Amino acid sequence: MPNPRPHLWEATFNLRRDELGPVLIASLLFFFVLTALMVLRPARDALGMEHEIEGVRRLITVTAVLTLAANPLFGWLVSRLRRLQIVGATYGFLALSLVGFWGLMTFAPDAVRRGASQVFYVWFNVFNLFVTMVFWALLSERFSSDQGRRLFALISIGGTLGAVFGPWLASQLAEPLGTSSLLLVASGFLLLGLLAAWLLLRIVPDRAADTGLVTSVRADEAMRIGGSAWAGIGLVLRSPYLAGIAGYVVLMAVMVTFVYFTRLQMVATIADGIDARAAILGEMDMWTHVAALALQLTLAGRIIRRFGLGVALAILPVVAAAGFIGLAIYGSLAVLVLLEAATHAVQRGITQPAREALFTVVGREGKYKAKALVDTFIHRAGDVVGAQAEGALGRLGLAMGGLVGVVVPLALAWVALGLWLGHAQARHGRPVPSDGTNDRPVRPVA
Repeated sequence: MPNPRPHLWEATFNLRRDELGPVLIASLLFFFVLTALMVLRPARDALGMEHEIEGVRRLITVTAVLTLAANPLFGWLVSRLRRLQIVGATYGFLALSLVGFWGLMTFAPDAVRRGASQVFYVWFNVFNLFVTMVFWALLSERFSSDQGRRLFALISIGGTLGAVFGPWLASQLAEPLGTSSLLLVASGFLLLGLLAAWLLLRIVPDRAADTGLVTSVRADEAMRIGGSAWAGIGLVLRSPYLAGIAGYVVLMAVMVTFVYFTRLQMVATIADGIDARAAILGEMDMWTHVAALALQLTLAGRIIRRFGLGVALAILPVVAAAGFIGLAIYGSLAVLVLLEAATHAVQRGITQPAREALFTVVGREGKYKAKALVDTFIHRAGDVVGAQAEGALGRLGLAMGGLVGVVVPLALAWVALGLWLGHAQARHGRPVPSDGTNDRPVRPVA
């Protein structure tokens, strides 16, 4: 009997009928998470700018140290909690903390409020990475390597819609309600995200492994990952594949930090006051993610499917290097805005789903513990390197020309590493057994 003709959405998005429910719920979860974080990002940057650019550099260093300290605690929780409990502990703690910071910034004396803004900047930079890391770890466990290549770009559209909606909401609410009120708004969206995570775990049916989805939700939920709280460090050190992902993340963080400090300096010159800066930063974030959404709807999934993860990972360094060269030549505000929009659009629209698909071929400890280390401390270590390098070049008076001299060689190494990772992931296209006993990629089973 001939197969029925596929629906339009099946042909357009390369999506099977049994995958529709998990993809929709995962997209909704990512929408809530990114809305919460992007409502907070303009508030974080505006509060951080109260302490000048050099103060922000110091706060980034403190963030990296605290992120390293938080990793063993997270690893300990992962070893002892079930999947939904991990998500609940992460998102619930973040939501409650936001309510506490709102109270300090609203009712505390001015001196305490100013100190709380510094603590909030560091705290947000530590925990926002854990929030997105938990989301992608959950997805890399729920979906197969093939599904990751086909569907992660599609699921990312939900996050990008949240990343557009969050800054728009911040730009509309920052001045009439005050920047501190944005913390309560974000807290509400995190609780909605927790509900969506619960739904995602419940709607995945009990099915055979060849569908690509994890087989039994009830059995999976009853299972704890176990292992050591420090296992993530050992996994990254022992596995060339995981070490390669860590290197890619460091180079990405350095480059994005260069763009970030250029952005802060620009906003500091054109706006005074926390609320005005938060509104401007919110609008900039909104239009940047509109560009990312356009990229995701038109090219992102097709690039990954047609050319593979390696090419998708290599696009961002090429775009970043070209943008900095253009900024060095023209030096205009318009080019700077274009550079930020292009790098963030490619990062959100193409690089992130491709990079997350790399984790579909590692075991459970790798998905949660090694991924936590890479996506939090390794990422923040790259931020520190980028912040200090940008500051050193500025103090030496080299400005944009010196920055380009650093960016181009880094971009070449970054391209090579991205291509290698894509090739390695393609060779090891099926995940290791779900017991997590081996976190190195394995060859496909015939």
